[in-house]
Amino acid sequence: MTTAALIEAAVRRDRLFATLGLAAVATLAWVWLLTAGRVADDDMPMPMFMAWTPGHAMMMLLMWWIMMAAMMLPAAAPILLLQAATQRRRQPAAWPYPALVLATAGYLGIWGLFSLAATAAQWALERTGLVDSMSMTAGDALAGALLLGAGFYQFTPLKQACLRHCRSPLAFVATHWRPGAMGALRMGVVHGAWCLGCCWLLMALLFVGGVMSPFWIGALALYVLLEKLGPHGDRLGRAAGLLLLAAGCLLLWQAA
Repeated sequence: MTTAALIEAAVRRDRLFATLGLAAVATLAWVWLLTAGRVADDDMPMPMFMAWTPGHAMMMLLMWWIMMAAMMLPAAAPILLLQAATQRRRQPAAWPYPALVLATAGYLGIWGLFSLAATAAQWALERTGLVDSMSMTAGDALAGALLLGAGFYQFTPLKQACLRHCRSPLAFVATHWRPGAMGALRMGVVHGAWCLGCCWLLMALLFVGGVMSPFWIGALALYVLLEKLGPHGDRLGRAAGLLLLAAGCLLLWQAA
């Protein structure tokens, strides 16, 4: 077998292991989300009735971060897998898995910063009564404003620029490739930043349907996946923008 054939065989094996690893992380995140809202003894929701102590704030931060991992990793997987394959092709003797781990850590680190901001926003909104502390949902006025904001954002040049980076794994890796461990970490951070720019207002819509609602979390995660990886993601984005604008106007009319 030629050297090129050996490298391609290694790339295929790496892709399988890397896919299984990313799938395992996302699956564990979903399992945590679906089970963390219940106390084993009495089957009652746990964090949402507690006062905002430092421990509760840390629990909310962890919840947001795991939720972001569950929702965003599937859509980020193509770029992460391509980065690992490129690492193998450029450095056949080196294992690509440490670089994949660092790239994933950089990506999730950006969403960790978002989770910190989301936790602070949740605290402030609950404190002012704009978000119900039990259901973790916003009132009609705030929900309508969030829907309108997300709808308008779908049509902005910034949204489209960020979405193009997220939808083109080959172009992203070709443009942002850096060798070594720090290069992999940097690529993950850059990809996470573009992804955050694309989806941050969509994630804010969790306050509309319920921060811990499995259905709402799943619906948003599926939409993000289709918008980024679907063959007609641009059309879906425009249609979603119009629907969000209509829903926002309806809620604001009801709140008036």
